[in-house]
Amino acid sequence: MASHYRSNLRDLEFNLFEVNRIQDYLGSEPWPDLDEARARDILAEIDRLAREDFAASYVDQDRIPLELVDGEVHLPESIKAGVRAYKDGGWDRLAVPAEMGGMPVPPSLGWATQEMQLAANTTVSWYSGGALFATVLFEEGNESQKDLARLWLEKQWSGSMILTEPDAGSDVGAATTRAIDMGDGTWHIEGVKRFITGGEHDASENIIHLVLARPEGAVPGTKGLSLFVVPKYLVNEDGSLGPRNGVVATNIEKKMGLKGSTTCEMTFGADQPAIGYLVGDRHDGIRQMFRVIESARMMIGTKSMGTLSTGYLNALEYAKERRQGADLTMATDKTAPRVPIIDHPDVRRMLMNLKTYSEGLRALVMYTAWLQDQARLHPDDDRWERRSDLLLPLVKGYSSEKAYEQLADALQVFGGSGFTQDYPLEQYIRDTKIDTIYEGTTGIQALDFFFRKIARDQGANIAALAAEITEFVKGGGDGDPLASERERLGTMLDDLQGHLGAMVEHLMASLAGRSEEIYKVGLHTNALLASAAELVIAWQLLRHAEIAYPRIDEDPFYRGKVASAGWFIDLAAPEIAARRAAAESEDGSLMDLPVEAF
Repeated sequence: MASHYRSNLRDLEFNLFEVNRIQDYLGSEPWPDLDEARARDILAEIDRLAREDFAASYVDQDRIPLELVDGEVHLPESIKAGVRAYKDGGWDRLAVPAEMGGMPVPPSLGWATQEMQLAANTTVSWYSGGALFATVLFEEGNESQKDLARLWLEKQWSGSMILTEPDAGSDVGAATTRAIDMGDGTWHIEGVKRFITGGEHDASENIIHLVLARPEGAVPGTKGLSLFVVPKYLVNEDGSLGPRNGVVATNIEKKMGLKGSTTCEMTFGADQPAIGYLVGDRHDGIRQMFRVIESARMMIGTKSMGTLSTGYLNALEYAKERRQGADLTMATDKTAPRVPIIDHPDVRRMLMNLKTYSEGLRALVMYTAWLQDQARLHPDDDRWERRSDLLLPLVKGYSSEKAYEQLADALQVFGGSGFTQDYPLEQYIRDTKIDTIYEGTTGIQALDFFFRKIARDQGANIAALAAEITEFVKGGGDGDPLASERERLGTMLDDLQGHLGAMVEHLMASLAGRSEEIYKVGLHTNALLASAAELVIAWQLLRHAEIAYPRIDEDPFYRGKVASAGWFIDLAAPEIAARRAAAESEDGSLMDLPVEAF
């Protein structure tokens, strides 16, 4: 069967080398052994791996049921073949510190490769993982744990992050799983965790779990949580596997999508002790785990964006080939030739929306990744990390919401055929819905964006972003072909600032004694997140258009870039204005409605 996956290597390379110009800082620390040619080779090989080895089991991972038998899950051989291809090529070492035996690359290049892997087959990508968890243990652990992290990478073991509990859900601080200090450097973990991705499988010989638990006597809430490393199989001093540890999968979820990815209930210490080790010999669990969570949030945004991109490209291919109906100018002529459906205005409108959002979400992800590059290049300047931190809820929250929404239109292009399993769109939609929920729902991302990323620093971070966008709006000079778009970008910024101003007023009123005013903030945080994401995307797409415009007669790709920028602004500007108006006129009456009225 031909691969379902359609990559957009051209646009990835445009972002990396024409817009963000990562080649300007390759070949020196911290990436002295990497140049542009090698970076392009890496992209090309991951592209091939994604289209061939990862995509090969995309149908199997959806339609071959997984079963938990005596605490074990055996994956289909096709999935494990994709995992082997990735690891045999040494790609599990990509973006891992050299001190661990890895292959360091800029985050932007790493996330570009992740897009292709995740969109081709998220399940295989996740079973191939482990290096992220090992890297966190290496950087946070004591000396023996650093050795374990190196061994983890060498042995190509898998990993999982374990924090959610059945009764706590997103309220991580309500976790009750406890850790008992045995006084010999080990801890016994007792409790039940839920929704654990990759908690049990046989894609590798061992799984190392990073587990949040509350030591006996620790304070309530997130501050009382500590992080423990808990292997599925204990590891002997010589690196060989020891006995089975007391952490066992006791259920796997039956899901709407991503069916080949085991989502487990994990029980600790039921029939035998679950032995764990305190990460770094210090009780700093929530900060340590958030290093994994933040990477996972970036991953989910990248996954959803990549899935939308392949959904668009599948729809585009179909629309060029499928002939149906006459051209609208000849609709009354029954003898008129049938035309490709891309010639029909409504189909073309949907395709342009798909193209624009695919490219816009990629621009948002790759700009955020570029900021992460700058943080590595300039470790003494925290503005890069703070800007990346500001945008992370947008990457995760907006990308996942918009990808799910737009994939419905990608399916619509296929008509009735899209609703069948003859094409991958129906599976894309099922596999993508979870992205709005994973690693904190969109509502949680929006609360984080307003309260932690904006209000906590009195708006300094977002003000710096606004100042940079303002400078861009003023650029261009006389005869600027993008002058109108720049002006509209300035209006979008004004509307976002008006929206934010209204919410700050409600927040200040709540702090001044009118506590119910905080409800007005909560009613509009999701809308603020969407508007902020659309502003940043519009800015980035105009940067793309600025680079592309001189070359529009050279290659249709560049003409498409200019068109995407203008189309996106046409879509987003009225939405941002409407959200501002709604926030400014909010009266909070929804919160006064009796529950019985729902």
